[in-house]
Amino acid sequence: MKDRHDRTLLRRTLGVGAALALMGSMLPAAWAAPQEEVTQQDAGGWSADVGGTGGADDVLVTVPGNHNKAMGCDADWAPGCAKASLKRDATGVYTATFTLPAGDYEYKVAEGGSWDTSFGQGGAPGGANISYSLAEEKDVTFYYNHATHRVWNTVTDQMVTLPGSLQKSLGCPDNWKPECLAPLMEPAGNGTYTYETSALPEGSYEAKVAIGGSWNENYGQDGVAGGANYQFATKANKLVTFTYDSATHRLDIAASDAPVAGSGEQRAYWVTSNTLAWPTSLLPQGVTRAQVIDGSASLAYELVTAPDGGAGLVDGALSGGVATPLTVAGDLPSEVTAAHPNLNGYIALRAPLDEAGAREALTGQVALAQKHNGVISAFTGVQIAPALDSLYAAKATQASYGVGWNDNGKPTFALWAPTAKDVTLLSWNTRTPRGADNDMPGDPVRTPATRTEDGRWSVDNAAGDINEGAQYLWEVRVYVPSTGAVETNRVTDPYSVGLTVNSTRSVAVNMDNPAIAPTVWRNTKSPVIADDAQRSIYELHVRDFSAADRSVPEDQRGTYMAFTQYESNGMRHLSELARAGMNTVHLLPTFDIATIPEKRSEQKTPAIPSGAGPASEEQQAAVASVADEDAYNWGYDPLHWMAPEGSYATAWHQNGGARIREFRYMVGGLHRVGMQVVLDQVYNHTPASGQDSHSVLDRVVPGYYQRLNASGGVETSTCCSNVATENVMSERLMIDSMIHWAKYYHVDGFRFDLMGHHPAAQMKRAKEALSALTLEKDGVDGSRLYIYGEGWNFGEVANNALFTQATQGQLDGTGIGAFNDRLRDAVHGGGPFDDDHRVQQGFGSGAFSDLNGLDARSDAERRADYLHRVDLVKLGLAGNLKDYTLVTYDGKTVTGAQLDYNGQGAGFASQPAENVNYVDAHDNETLFDLVTYKMPASAPMENRVRMSLISQASVTLSQSPSFWASGTEILRSKSLDRDSYNSGDHFNAIDWTMQDNGFGRGLPVKSKNGAAWNHMRPLLENADLKPTPEQIDTSSEIAMDFLRVRSSSRLFTLGSADLIRDKVSFPNSGDEAVDGTIMMLINDEAGAGTDVDPALDGALVVFNATDSPIKRRVEGLAGRVFTLHEAQRSGADAVVKDASFDGRTGVVNVPARTVAVFTQAAGARVTPGPIPSDGTWMRAADGRWWLRYPDGTYPVNERIEIGGETYAFDADGWMKTGWDQEDGQWRYYAPSGAMATGWTASGGSWYYLDPQSGVMAIGWVNDHGTWYYLHGNGVMATGWLKLSSSWYYLHGNGAMATGWLNLGGTWYYLTGSGEMATGWVKEGESWYFCHPSGRMATGRVVVNGTPYTFDASGRWVP
Repeated sequence: MKDRHDRTLLRRTLGVGAALALMGSMLPAAWAAPQEEVTQQDAGGWSADVGGTGGADDVLVTVPGNHNKAMGCDADWAPGCAKASLKRDATGVYTATFTLPAGDYEYKVAEGGSWDTSFGQGGAPGGANISYSLAEEKDVTFYYNHATHRVWNTVTDQMVTLPGSLQKSLGCPDNWKPECLAPLMEPAGNGTYTYETSALPEGSYEAKVAIGGSWNENYGQDGVAGGANYQFATKANKLVTFTYDSATHRLDIAASDAPVAGSGEQRAYWVTSNTLAWPTSLLPQGVTRAQVIDGSASLAYELVTAPDGGAGLVDGALSGGVATPLTVAGDLPSEVTAAHPNLNGYIALRAPLDEAGAREALTGQVALAQKHNGVISAFTGVQIAPALDSLYAAKATQASYGVGWNDNGKPTFALWAPTAKDVTLLSWNTRTPRGADNDMPGDPVRTPATRTEDGRWSVDNAAGDINEGAQYLWEVRVYVPSTGAVETNRVTDPYSVGLTVNSTRSVAVNMDNPAIAPTVWRNTKSPVIADDAQRSIYELHVRDFSAADRSVPEDQRGTYMAFTQYESNGMRHLSELARAGMNTVHLLPTFDIATIPEKRSEQKTPAIPSGAGPASEEQQAAVASVADEDAYNWGYDPLHWMAPEGSYATAWHQNGGARIREFRYMVGGLHRVGMQVVLDQVYNHTPASGQDSHSVLDRVVPGYYQRLNASGGVETSTCCSNVATENVMSERLMIDSMIHWAKYYHVDGFRFDLMGHHPAAQMKRAKEALSALTLEKDGVDGSRLYIYGEGWNFGEVANNALFTQATQGQLDGTGIGAFNDRLRDAVHGGGPFDDDHRVQQGFGSGAFSDLNGLDARSDAERRADYLHRVDLVKLGLAGNLKDYTLVTYDGKTVTGAQLDYNGQGAGFASQPAENVNYVDAHDNETLFDLVTYKMPASAPMENRVRMSLISQASVTLSQSPSFWASGTEILRSKSLDRDSYNSGDHFNAIDWTMQDNGFGRGLPVKSKNGAAWNHMRPLLENADLKPTPEQIDTSSEIAMDFLRVRSSSRLFTLGSADLIRDKVSFPNSGDEAVDGTIMMLINDEAGAGTDVDPALDGALVVFNATDSPIKRRVEGLAGRVFTLHEAQRSGADAVVKDASFDGRTGVVNVPARTVAVFTQAAGARVTPGPIPSDGTWMRAADGRWWLRYPDGTYPVNERIEIGGETYAFDADGWMKTGWDQEDGQWRYYAPSGAMATGWTASGGSWYYLDPQSGVMAIGWVNDHGTWYYLHGNGVMATGWLKLSSSWYYLHGNGAMATGWLNLGGTWYYLTGSGEMATGWVKEGESWYFCHPSGRMATGRVVVNGTPYTFDASGRWVP
């Protein structure tokens, strides 16, 4: 779907302080450069209307795409690369030519060097990529029209110009110049090209069509090659439109009145009952704002009203409306500009209207006309949302909406529609009070609604003719600006709590009806979470959870009811997670979704080819062919905010109260296993606007609920039709929806999609409204509900352009959480929309353990970047607090707000619950897939699993709420899909049996991933990159051990910034740090009077993300006894059990790629012992060495580390040298005393000593991919070796031989496992025979009585 493409593109801006994206367009008079004074022109967005001027110099225009490297850029998809820029020529066209190699390419156009302002197909903001292909190297010319935002190239379209006598008037140096780009015709699709201008002076003109910028191919009248000139005449200020059909080569020329500035737009605003706002961009050329206000401009303004529409201009004069003169009042009232900062600089116009007159006018068409010397110079529509809030909001917010219940138990109905002319309720009584019927047949009962002064239309149903469970629609007769007429719209209720299947009708469901309150929901209380910082959140999609779970009854798969199958594989896994400490399930959208067909009979299933390989294109092609008609997408397309989605109900329970009952079953089931339930809510956009069938709000109150840009177009920065969240009744609907879900479904919180598109004050009011809910009155304690969301800063609201946003750092003191992209990117390396995920690595993807060699930066630059990422991880572990102080890798002491993240402060939280840590979510690649990308292909799966677990630990062991995407613990893969929104069950379903993690299900869907397919193929085809069921299970168990640690003590979730500042520190930071390691101390002895856990004095968490064990003295911990946490001591990770802490010295020892957690029991202390590095080497008279500590003691019967070397001391304290046996294991100590590791020569023989422990190896050893054999005495074997009944050959360097081997002129064959072959051997297409001695046969040989002939090279000759 196109909107999902847009949604994906916007993620390029997330967390990097995206600037305001300027949007808007108008019909260009010509492609001239913008003037210094922007008047009667659209400068492309808000800035055009803010100061009266908005002219701009040349902007940087680039064509970011996967052709950028071929253009000389450092990376593909680089909007800031000047080498991919287009230059503006004298006519205003942006163009450039590049020589490009053969290939398939995709691109967009970007302005300003970033993704903030970018356009795709058709000039759509953030639109679909534009594709083209080259069969060979070729020069490709790109053109960009800055006015329409369309970009095209000479591969997909022709260069079409109109040389003629009109060209000098349009900016060319002379006429009849086919190479001049004025006019350059723009491709409009289907081989049609257009050009429009109103800049021609009155006169007669001639022209032809030229192709390719020369006369070599040109067409005249009737499309004749080289034919007669086209002739036309026009008057001044007429719009001349040229249309060329490349199939017939004919040119059509039409002239019409040029549109008056503002026509077809809504550039003015109605802000109070008698105040309107006029934009300075519509002032005549040369007229300033000041001149208008002081009256010297001689401008007059009129309010044009037309109750039924039809007002407009005919031959420059008003037609079809009533004009009311307005008075220029100067500045807008301060309360207006405070509420609407985008209106700063607009001119206030006063209307002679009282509130009643304004209310009446607003039910029809309203427009403003500007007259200059009696001639209309501008005519534009009016945006009415501010006026509706001014006139109605105070009372409207006190009323109730949707279905209510009168004293007789009958439903009542109310709809806010202040601009409607009349409203009628259409109803159909059903057979059951639950309204669980399909659409009732027959005509509806029509009941006129009554209007009140708050803009509300209601039906009191006093006669009781409409029953509980009735189906209903609203019929709203209302003026619609987009059609210019009064329309009669039949719409469902925006406050629908029940719906029929496919949302065709609303249903009057009584939420208190006991028949829809299942026992498990009614009687199972939500588990208590004392502090939101304690939350461990599991993000889950209803359909992903059970669509492929064969342990769920087939009719319940992919439904709410699957959560009641407690013995299913999925529910048993959720239960295990809950027992380990996971306490919250975050459900992806479960409100009524616009884009999923609900009827099972209408849902299509992709035909996945059974034999398609792990990197085949066939699977995605099958998925894509039914993507918009199957049962799957993520669901971010809200149609009704208060009703559950019908496709997740079982087939016979999709109507009315039946689906409500099943939703409650799900909530009860999750509460039963110990999980709170958070709903993913999308209040920032609707799936459509205007008169679209998926538009509900805009068909009830046109122009109110959708956020409009300065020209009156619906903003789409979120992906779809943005909601004007700042408008009072938009907020009211949102908060009523939240209260409804909390009160009537007992959910425990809300996750906000694109929360930064909401005002911060609104989010605070929502939290206050929820907090008013009580257990006694409402059945829920609203003060315990948690709110968190995406606090990204982008789009038309960015940088607080319209209001103070609910973005990262602007929610201080609210307890509302925002996702932490800082820790995410630090752990991953790079960012979520890097063009090649393989290049940059992070703390959890091998930056310090498994370098992939693809990062071309210098070692110093790369190290500095990677260590800075470690600092970001530390800050995230400490709650990402603004005022937390830490020492950075380069020794600086900074606060969280001072630590840099892409040019802004990294720390944004004032309390730990205001930060949500995560390393993967439904968006973008899974954690497993990112690790697959970033670690070298040669890295064994064990290393990949361990790095994935380090990534998960960085979230789970942090002081903030911990967020896991479902399946991350079981190494879930979506086959490298970067955006699985519409990728169906095939790529999204989870296998809870842990037999298959999803990797290698084919190349992911081309529309979202095609540009990276060449990177993906070799990865998906590599069988070594798919984990075994055993590895998946082990990963799951180890990840749950981290949960057990987190939930074992409040030290891991302190819950307040004060406690974190007091108790959490990172010893061994700065110059003392070991690259790729983090030591986090949670010291419960710190902070007077704050003993958080009486059973513990502290906890030490050590992250070792390197490829070597770390043995390090921890500052200040000598004398404190820390032991490995019980969850890890008895847990699934065998490696971590080798971790240790020496209480006497404070030295911690943690294996490679491991996170170890140690705790100190209350009072557990020992007398601090000496520190080896403080000792002095002493030599006795006989030459033996010992180590003397400052207190006169010395080490006895122990191994110690000094300066990176390990030394051993005997019972008398003498340093050991030579071979030494301890507990049955041999080690070798060099004459210097240093313990040997790796290959070591002694007494003329070679030995292999474990690189970490120094223990002498025996038997087979694999060293860097080569096998060696060590005898029982440790000596490396060479020559022939017989083990059991098999022979092996070891070369002189000990390496095991494989393949053909020539010894003394005799050939032998050694299999891949090294065994000497006997009997028949097939290599390639040839057969050989080896005698029992292993010797290869040649000549004539009898085998089992049959003679065979072999040539001199041993090949059998048939």
